[in-house]
Amino acid sequence: MKIIASNFKTNHTRKTTREFVEDLDNYIKDNEVKNDVFIFPSATALDNFDTQSNLNIGAQNGYFVKNGSFTGEIGSDQIDEFGIKTILIGHSERRHIIHESQNEIAKKFNFYKALGYTIIYCVGEPLSVKEQGITQTLGYIFEQLNGIDLEYEKLIVAYEPVWAIGTGVVATAEDIAVIHKKLKKKITKPILYGGSVKPENLDEILKIDNVDGTLIGTSSWDVESFKKMIDITKNNS
Repeated sequence: MKIIASNFKTNHTRKTTREFVEDLDNYIKDNEVKNDVFIFPSATALDNFDTQSNLNIGAQNGYFVKNGSFTGEIGSDQIDEFGIKTILIGHSERRHIIHESQNEIAKKFNFYKALGYTIIYCVGEPLSVKEQGITQTLGYIFEQLNGIDLEYEKLIVAYEPVWAIGTGVVATAEDIAVIHKKLKKKITKPILYGGSVKPENLDEILKIDNVDGTLIGTSSWDVESFKKMIDITKNNS
């Protein structure tokens, strides 16, 4: 059954996040959606939500500590307060804008793995690497798996080509199929696709071999758009 996830990034407030989650929860219940649905709000909007068992709230980030003197970070104490056991790790914006190293990312992975979190782990290449060809692209992506336990039972991988995130440029079906096929040879866990996914192209993406679902940004921030995409996902499962 296909997975669908929404990454709010730095969008929505505590108030609008609650409205979004409550609206979505009612939709999932009323339409008997069985797919796993994930929402990653901003840190300030994390809260206790009473939702259907398949609607999962996750943290976009977490430092590899329980607590401590790390200004601006959140540790597992702050996440656990809300009963959250899902986290997003390795997103390209953390890698390329915040400049998290693979060593730091692996530390995060192993810290939250030890706590039994469901981890959506992101990999993907920038345009400069893609233009060098498939061998270089795969080498770049596989390096992002260094230090990551690919057999972890609560692992979900998301392939997000950096050049297709928030740009409106969508990878072709062939682009996606090639990378997902190669990843499936290394990883037996679910592999999601992310990168300018929207209602208009979701059906086509979900039909590509080895695509087990999607991680969506911009077009998922409107609840009506996201409900439409959940409906498309439901019909592709």
